[in-house]
Amino acid sequence: MMEEELSTVAKSDIVQPLLLWFLRTARDLPWRRTYDPYHVWISEIMLQQTQMDRGVVYFKRWIDRFPSVRAVAEADQQEILKYWEGLGYYARARNLHKAAKVIAGELGDQVPCDYKQLLTLPGVGPYTAAAIASVAGNHDVAVIDANVTRVYARLFDLDMPVKDSQTRKRIIDMAEYLLPHGRARHYNQALMDLGGLVCLPKNPRCLDCPLEYVCRARQAGTVAERPVIGPGKKIVTVNRVAGVIRHGERIFIQQRRPEAVWGGLWEFPGGELQNGAAEIEVVRHILAETGLGVRVVSPITTVTHHYTRYKIILLAFCCELLGRNTQAVLRSAVDFRWAVSAELKHYAFPAGPRKILEHMKTTSPSQSELQLFQDFR
Repeated sequence: MMEEELSTVAKSDIVQPLLLWFLRTARDLPWRRTYDPYHVWISEIMLQQTQMDRGVVYFKRWIDRFPSVRAVAEADQQEILKYWEGLGYYARARNLHKAAKVIAGELGDQVPCDYKQLLTLPGVGPYTAAAIASVAGNHDVAVIDANVTRVYARLFDLDMPVKDSQTRKRIIDMAEYLLPHGRARHYNQALMDLGGLVCLPKNPRCLDCPLEYVCRARQAGTVAERPVIGPGKKIVTVNRVAGVIRHGERIFIQQRRPEAVWGGLWEFPGGELQNGAAEIEVVRHILAETGLGVRVVSPITTVTHHYTRYKIILLAFCCELLGRNTQAVLRSAVDFRWAVSAELKHYAFPAGPRKILEHMKTTSPSQSELQLFQDFR
């Protein structure tokens, strides 16, 4: 099958120009300086769902704090989540922590480069295992991510949805056939860079592409139509309310269940906004979740964030505890704190609560909110 796919172009007409292009244009990324398997592993986990520039900043901060696998394994999970804060998809951080414990305890602190062994680690799937094996270990394993899929779909002008199993198999076959023996490290990175820098989803820079003259979509004028994407998932909008509860100089936060979305992170109590007024709903949700009676002092802000196919619109209110009982009876969380505002920087929050905190840092509070906000400024 591959001989038929490549019947009009020699294998070397793809591989050699791509390797030469990478040699000339490869980005100076910190994990590329040594190809340390630990560094490559951290970079690959971070760069899933994260832009490169942002990923580099987080990578450097992570390595400064956790210079080795053992440092990760010995850290408290809350600190791991705090250093991951802002990258999203926090299951990646929890699995990374679990995998570090396995590596430190069973593998002599050394991240393996064997593809099959990598697959046994928590949070390491076929893509991540292939990336570590080929980039860190230079093993002959093809790496296929969204960028590589787009490159092959255009290079061979594939007219079927790339998520179809048959099309997926064709791309895997192409990748394995073209992979140059002993050059997987550079070839796979070249493909990923080509997709990330040149063969872009929109407005691809075809004139800068080293494969322009062998690209079938370029020849057929179908670049804008490739890859063929199936119907997207509908975005679901969810309106929620949250209460930043004050009691003297302290603020109430609660920790989400480990198995929940954003498990292990901290938040302000609240819930989904139904049909009632937001101020009434937030009081009702807080009472139901924590057993604490509160009154709304004033609105704080409305923030928006996204999670998979959900658009979350979060209305935040400054609330005041009624009475002196501060002992919460939790129904949807596993722990709580009454923290002074300066302490909140030590806790990891998901996007919505974190945006509320950022708003509190950068805006001038009303007189009624002054006590709550003073330590954030």
